[in-house]
Amino acid sequence: MMSCSGLLLTCSVSPQVSCKEQSADAVVILERAPFQADAVSRLLGNNPEPKLQLKNDIYSVYHLNPPPELNEVKATVIHPATEKHIKKYMRQELYLIQETGEDYRNITLPFIESQSFSIQWVYNILEKKAEEDRIVHENPDQEVGFILLPDFKWNQKQVDDLYLIAICHKRGIKSLRDLNGDHLPLLKNVLQEGQEAILKQYGVQGNHLRIYLHYQPSYYHLHVHFVALGHEAPGITVERAHLLSDVIQNLEMDSQYYSKRTLTYTLRSDEPLLQKFKEAGRC
Repeated sequence: MMSCSGLLLTCSVSPQVSCKEQSADAVVILERAPFQADAVSRLLGNNPEPKLQLKNDIYSVYHLNPPPELNEVKATVIHPATEKHIKKYMRQELYLIQETGEDYRNITLPFIESQSFSIQWVYNILEKKAEEDRIVHENPDQEVGFILLPDFKWNQKQVDDLYLIAICHKRGIKSLRDLNGDHLPLLKNVLQEGQEAILKQYGVQGNHLRIYLHYQPSYYHLHVHFVALGHEAPGITVERAHLLSDVIQNLEMDSQYYSKRTLTYTLRSDEPLLQKFKEAGRC
C-alpha cells in the first residue's frame, strides 16, 4: 500500500505501476532518473559498506545503499483514471498489425471517428489555458507553427534523457495517415525550429536528437517527439516510431505516400481496434 496525494492505492512494484483506489481508479508510474557522473562518484565514494553479492575472477557484484538525495523516484499520477488509462499500463499480449491504406479507410478511420477521444488538454496547451509556464518555444503561426514543451516523462534535471514534444497549432491532422505534400512546410519548420530551440535552451545539437512521430499515436493531434539520441524512451521501437526526416523525404517523393503505404504497428489484446481487425478478417 502507498499514499499518493491523499489517496490509498494498491500498487505492484515495477517500473510502470497500475494502481486502484477504493473509491476511484488511478495509475501511478514510478521512474528513476539517469545517474549523473558526479552522483555516481559520490555514491561509490561515500557508500560505507557495499555488500558483496557475487565474485568470479575479475567480476564482482555489490549491493549499494544510495543516500536519500540520490534515491529520488519520480511518480506520475493519473487520477481519476479511465479504463483505457489503466489498460494502457497493464501487461498485455501484443499483436502485430500490418495496416494497408485500404485497412485504414475501412477499419481504422471509422473506428477513430466513432470514439470520443478527448484532446481538450491539447487545446488547453495551444490556447495557453494550461502549462503556459512550461513552454520552451512557440511559433504561433496557425499553418506551420507549434508549441514545444517538455514531456512529463522528463524531469529536466539532465539532458541525458531529454524529451520534448512539439504540438502543432494546425488542427485536423489526426496522425501520419493524414499527412500529404501540402504539409511539408509545417513538418520542415517543426524539424528546423525545434532543433534550433533545443540547441539554444539546452545546448544539444540536432544530430544528438531522435525526432519522430508515432503511429498509432497516443492521441489524435499532430505532435512530434524530440528525444536525446542515447535515451531509450518508451515508443522508439521500429514498429511505432517514424523519423521526421524520413517522413519528409517520403512525402517529397510521393505527396500521398502515407495514404497508400502499409504501416505496421502493435495492438494490445484488449484493444477494441484489434477486435475490428479480427472481425474484418485482417488479423
